[in-house]
Amino acid sequence: MARKRSRFLSGPRIRPRPVHARLSVREMVEEHFLAYNAARLREACELFARRMLEKDVTVGMSITGALTPAGVGMSCLIPLVRCGLVDWVVSTGANLYHDTHFGIGLEMRRGQPNLDDRLLREQGVVRIYDVVFDYRVLLETDSFFREVLSAPEFRREMGTAEMHYLAGRYVRARERKLGLGRVSFLAACHEAGVPVYTSSPGDSSIGMNIAALALSGSGPKIDVARDVNETASIVLDAKRRGGKSAILIVGGGSPKNFVLQTEPQIQEVLGIEEKGHDYFLQITDARPDTGGLSGATPSEAVSWGKVDPNMLPSTVVVYVDATVALPILTAYALAVRGRRPLKRLYDRRAAMMALLEREHRKALDQAQR
Repeated sequence: MARKRSRFLSGPRIRPRPVHARLSVREMVEEHFLAYNAARLREACELFARRMLEKDVTVGMSITGALTPAGVGMSCLIPLVRCGLVDWVVSTGANLYHDTHFGIGLEMRRGQPNLDDRLLREQGVVRIYDVVFDYRVLLETDSFFREVLSAPEFRREMGTAEMHYLAGRYVRARERKLGLGRVSFLAACHEAGVPVYTSSPGDSSIGMNIAALALSGSGPKIDVARDVNETASIVLDAKRRGGKSAILIVGGGSPKNFVLQTEPQIQEVLGIEEKGHDYFLQITDARPDTGGLSGATPSEAVSWGKVDPNMLPSTVVVYVDATVALPILTAYALAVRGRRPLKRLYDRRAAMMALLEREHRKALDQAQR
């Protein structure tokens, strides 16, 4: 008697065509990323391009790791922002600081990971694994930020989105003056109206220069509570408009938690009825079993209310170096989806905050009855 075919054998047959010289990224992903981490990257590309980039989805992205020094800002982040594929961002301050090197005409160069760091120090060369640059790049970037952040418009309390938006205008002006084209992610976000937050404002050279200005009573005073509420308001606004919220996590760490904690802020702290983010896509090289935040899985996030449990099948984690995965993800999304209209969420911050405040007051009134 013939045995009934198992439902586990219903997947597509593995029989790829030979790779050829004119293979496109889209063809490579769809036809050759068939198993292991390659298959997870294919799933990530398909989730991002075909579901997360629907018109009614608001996409937040977190960025960690030294990506901008490696050129990922120019190659991937700027196209994602300019084509409307990312609507708001949480980044380490370091990525924004190193991004600014390019925007003000400074150089970073390819090196080697096995250089003698004692010799580099003697010669005034700084190394980020296999990226090298002159120590004066740091000094000139520090000088740029101190000059910009000393301007009258910064001498008040503000959130990091406003600070980065204003600073991005100065970086864009320097790009134009030097004829550099579009090389700064921060400047691109300014032009596209994409709010950029930093979850740990003091943990970068930008924060260090803000601290230096504070000693003389100058520069901005960062309101971290405003950042927490503004990011939560972005997610709530997306949901109340009948849309969905998607999170693209590049790396892990504090920015990852900051984009995800928007839902617990809405539900747990503010008492507003909500279910969690609809889409969760993470590119990471961290393991979940070590307890590190970078490795926390989507199913674990469900237990915190960060991800809608009904949408758990719409989550993907890719265990791949971001400098490998992000260019492939970006190219695939541009080939499949192309452009989306810019949401310009920065321009809508006041309206979104007003919505959050109304719903919080309503939740308080209901709790007191």
